[in-house]
Amino acid sequence: MAAYDAFLLVSFGGPEGPADVMPFLRNVTAGRNVPDSRLEQVAEHYYAFGGVSPINEQCRDLLAAIEKDFGAAGVDLPVYWGNRNWSPYLADTVAAMAADGVRRGLAFATSAYSSYSSCRQYLDDIEQARAAVGPAAPRIDKITPYFRHPGFADSFTAAAAAAVESLPAAVRDDVDLVFTAHSIPSAMAAASGPDGGAYPAQLAEVAGVVAGRLGTWRPWRLAYSSRSGPPSQPWLVPDVNDCLAELAAAGSRAVAVVPIGFVSDHMEVRFDLDVEAAQTAQRLGLPFARAQTPGISPPFVAMITDLVRQWQASPPAGPLGVSSAAGPGGAAAAGGFCRHDACCALAPAPRAAG
Repeated sequence: MAAYDAFLLVSFGGPEGPADVMPFLRNVTAGRNVPDSRLEQVAEHYYAFGGVSPINEQCRDLLAAIEKDFGAAGVDLPVYWGNRNWSPYLADTVAAMAADGVRRGLAFATSAYSSYSSCRQYLDDIEQARAAVGPAAPRIDKITPYFRHPGFADSFTAAAAAAVESLPAAVRDDVDLVFTAHSIPSAMAAASGPDGGAYPAQLAEVAGVVAGRLGTWRPWRLAYSSRSGPPSQPWLVPDVNDCLAELAAAGSRAVAVVPIGFVSDHMEVRFDLDVEAAQTAQRLGLPFARAQTPGISPPFVAMITDLVRQWQASPPAGPLGVSSAAGPGGAAAAGGFCRHDACCALAPAPRAAG
């Protein structure tokens, strides 16, 4: 008998029209006392794109690509999709799984790293959805952070190479690589992973792999975007815009930004990089290119299928909602940790994303 009888894609969610924007942002910041005046400022980013985040459409495309790849690989699992902050809501999806007779599902989150918001919060939300459904809810195991899977770096390497190729020919051999991710509070970063500091360390590991595959001789940099929260609270730096200014001052001839912190386009990619960072580079006279996120790239989709097959072959036997530190194939193969005490013990600062 197969270990799992369903696959569940779990994502952040995002608005799909102007009327969705404020309700979505209130969902994201629920219980954190963020005033509407602050949310309205963030909402303008969405309104600039018609009130639509790209993430839901990208999830639909990814789900279709997964179904196709599962079929080609002989993975006989129905696929489901649930979001943390917008329709289709995770609790509704888990209820549908229960109604369909699913007993044990395998969840893949659209976040590859270890921290409260990128790992543990997904675990918490899965358990909350199960609790809402009640005793009929299926057991759901979450695939551990997968940043070390070769297919992950493959996707970014190809995208980064294409970004460099899109720059003017005169600067392609002299381009600086800036790898970016969503900033998080410094305290959260320090608490991430069982030994602390996992989130920035994992990002740096992926950046080093991609830069090495590209064969660049110039030093690469890791920068962050989408900082929120009170100014008094330290967050991971440097901000990508500050990084661009530093590079320009040092004589950089061109920059390729590679958003390794994101597996698909969020508003933080479309606005913070494609608008704000691009405008900063233009003001600095710095040729700028942004690498595509993995989305439905063949290496990324194949990675998901491979992870599912690994977990089918060796499912965790631990308590419900808790995966062993190693996961199928050992810690190196899984790439991270997914215990409730291993990503981050701190609640997140108020932020809006998606």
